[in-house]
This record gives sequence, structure tokens and C-alpha cells, in this order.
Amino acid sequence: MENITAGFGTLYHPVKALLIYKKAGHETDYYVEGYDMDSAGRPINGHPLSVRESSALAKALTVNERKAQGFLTPEGLMPAQVLHIHSSPDGCVLWHTPPQVRRLLFAEALGITSGTAHVPAMLWRADRRRLQVFAVKDETITLETALYRAPFFNVYADGAVCMGNVRVQIPGDCGLERFLQLWEEYFFNSFFSHTIGGDSLIKGNIVQLWQQLTATQKPFPEVQLLPAHFTLQHLIL
Repeated sequence: MENITAGFGTLYHPVKALLIYKKAGHETDYYVEGYDMDSAGRPINGHPLSVRESSALAKALTVNERKAQGFLTPEGLMPAQVLHIHSSPDGCVLWHTPPQVRRLLFAEALGITSGTAHVPAMLWRADRRRLQVFAVKDETITLETALYRAPFFNVYADGAVCMGNVRVQIPGDCGLERFLQLWEEYFFNSFFSHTIGGDSLIKGNIVQLWQQLTATQKPFPEVQLLPAHFTLQHLIL
């Protein structure tokens, strides 16, 4: 039988087990036993949970709670580009970036030279595992701001980004500024390789557009953006 555990990523091994007893008829009367684990992962050496073990458990739980509380917490004032934030452990952020020049990486099969090019103003929505991107034209962003299809390969019609083989690793205690930085780096440092769903991403030919933009360094032509048929309000609901 083939051993495939090497492909699982980080492996965790059992080192301690807790067995909790409750006194019959008493909702608040508990007794806890601790068990060590042998090399095969079987519980051994059952014993009343010691003060030292209790303290270690309490410390570990406190650290995890603090990490969760630190998720999406800004270092100082709220960054100006942040539009909306939900800072629970499973929270998400919406933010805006202006038109800018970015280095873009294209798969060789597309026939587009990787390099710098102008990209449009963008709206981003992300949690720890999933990213959506859209283009916008308005300089002032409101709940009624119209969204446009992000003019990039690897993006679904709803703005969701196919990250391919990129390993997305957002720490559970990731601060807000670092969160924004990581997602923008993940997006622009991945290779754009394919369209999804067969529909058009822009008005015109997407390959020819990026061939021209990487060659000429001209501003992104907003006239070629396609409407996404919903507004910023839909991303908050």
C-alpha cells in the first residue's frame, strides 16, 4: 500500500487526551482525567489532570482567543482604502485600490509578455480563504457604485478568483494591513493563464488588450470594461 501522508501538508500527532466526567444530577460538578499517548496514538497513563496541565491548557486557549481577537485589527487608524469590514474569526474585508501600474505574470501559452501594465481601479472582497475582484470607474465609492468584470484571466463571472496552485496562508491573527497586502500579492504574483466559463471578460479580445497594454504602457481603457450587473451593496448583504 502506498504511503500518501507526505502529501497532506503539516501533520499533527496526538500527545494528550482529556476525559471529562460529570456527576449524575449535577450540571456544574465535573472531574477531568488526563491521558498520555503512546507511539501508536493510544491513550495510556490515565491520571487526574494536574495543576500544571490545567495551566498549560488554559494558556493555550487564551493564546488562541487572543489570536482570534487580533484578526483584521488595524495597527492604527483604519486604512483609507477599506470600505467595509467584518472582523469576526470568519470575517471579511472590502477595499478599493486606484488605477495603478502593476507587474503581471502571464502563462506562456497566452502569448502575452509578462511585465508591467496599467490596471483599472479595483474593488476587492476577501476572507481568509476566498477572494473576489471587480473593476470600478467611479473615483468616489458608494453603496450604489456600479461594479464591472475584473479584466483579468482566472476570474469567474461573480468575481471569485481561481488561485490555481497558489498556497493561500492567512494567519488566524493576521492584522488588517497585512491581510490586504497578502491578498494583493497573491493575486498579482500568480500566473494569469485562462478564461473561465467561456464568456467575455471585456468588450473586445482580452489577449490582444493585455498584449497592447504590456507593450505600450498606456492607461487602462475603461471603455472596454463589462458591467457585472450589481453594485457594492450586493457584496455587503
